[in-house]
Formats: sequence, C-alpha cells, structure tokens
Amino acid sequence: MGVIYIGDRETGKTSLALELAHPNHQYVSVLYPPYSQLKALLYSDVEGRTTATDASQSIYDRNLEIEVVVPTQRKKIYTDWIDTPGEIWRSSWQQTNPELWENFLETARKSEGVLLVVPPYREIIRKDDRIDPENFVTQQQWIRRFDRWVEFFQHDCPHVKHIALCLNKADLIEGIDLKREAQQLAYHPQKSRLNWMQRNNYVFKRFFRPVRSQIAQLNQRPSSLAVKCFITSIYNRELLELPWIYLGTYLRSDT
Repeated sequence: MGVIYIGDRETGKTSLALELAHPNHQYVSVLYPPYSQLKALLYSDVEGRTTATDASQSIYDRNLEIEVVVPTQRKKIYTDWIDTPGEIWRSSWQQTNPELWENFLETARKSEGVLLVVPPYREIIRKDDRIDPENFVTQQQWIRRFDRWVEFFQHDCPHVKHIALCLNKADLIEGIDLKREAQQLAYHPQKSRLNWMQRNNYVFKRFFRPVRSQIAQLNQRPSSLAVKCFITSIYNRELLELPWIYLGTYLRSDT
C-alpha cells in the first residue's frame, strides 16, 4: 500500500521515524532501511539528538518499508517520507520550480493513505521553564496551517482513502499522562478498550476541536475519505504505533 508521511518542518517527523524503526517494537516494524542505517543517517551522537532536515533542500524524500501486524495478517506499507519548505505552497515557488512541484504532486496523487504530523499549539503546551513557548505556533497560526493541508488533500490527493492526523509531542501538552493515555487508546488485537471510531472521538474532542469544521469538510468528500485523529510521542511506543496500525488495518495490501 502507498502512504505519504508528511508534515511541516520541526514537527518531530524524524524522531518519530527513528523511534518507529527501533528494534523494540510491538505491532509495527520498519523493514527498510534497518535501524542502524537510519540512525547513522538521522542521529548525531555529538548533539545527542536527531539531525535537522537541511532547509536548503527544496524537497527531501526518503522511502520507508513498514510492516504492520493486524489480526489476520501482516501488511506492508510502502511509505514516501516527504519534507517540504513552507515556500512550496506559494504559487511563485511552484512557478519557479515546476519540476519539483510536479514530482511532489505525483507522489501525492498515487498515495492511498496519508500520515500527517502536526505540532501542538502554544496554548496547550504545559508551563515549564525548560519549554520555550515561542518555539510553538499560536492556535490561530496552527489553524491556518491546517487550512493549507486541507486544501492540499482536497485538490491534490484524489486517491487518498485514509488520513491519520497525528498531534505529535503529546508529552509536552498540559495535563497529559502518556501512560494513562496509552492504556485508554492502545491497540490489542483481542482486548482493546476502544475501537477505531471511539479512539478517534476521544482524541478529536480533546485536541482537534479547533479544526472540527475542516475535518468535517474532509470527511464529507464524495470519495469516502476517512480522517482519524491520534496523539503521538517518541516516549510511548503504543501511541507511536497506533496511526500505522490504523492505516495497515484499512488500506489495501496490494497498493
């Protein structure tokens, strides 16, 4: 199945991908590239953190082969991980870089699933001297960014059937206990507390209500597009795997 893994820069996509590839997995594993190769590429031992995507590169594209264990089988998700600069959405950039823009659109057009990573907005970040709120956009800026993604999905992703919206860095959100959230939301083939609709309703009502009209607009698309909401963090494996398990459960295995 074809999926694009996407989001604005500095939302934590690199850290999420590296943590997903860690050998200590449950139901989701990265088959390629192997963890050692991905870590050598994405992690700086000197800085003790993942390396930032080179902002000078117009579009950064990597491929991930991911395997998801669902109740009746193992499914492979062939993923295009794409980083883009903010300028890519401006018509002036598109006119100046037509080949890059068309290549980006071609990947989007053939994808059946999307995993979009968005950051938390400033108003829900917990008060902590170690966290600089200026590193996060305001709620209004967050909504405007989301509007841009909605337009992209509606006009440039004709074959997308499932979108997993991931509010990342959930560990920084006020009032969040990752362990408790994982106990509520985690996937267990035989004994999950919630189904996918219930998980979505729970996360949507707590974290995505500022963009409820935009999500409703996407869900009403004639092509039966389904949008589900998730919270993710590199510090909790169960929450990290959930959006991939969702995509693996519902997307075709032969894409």
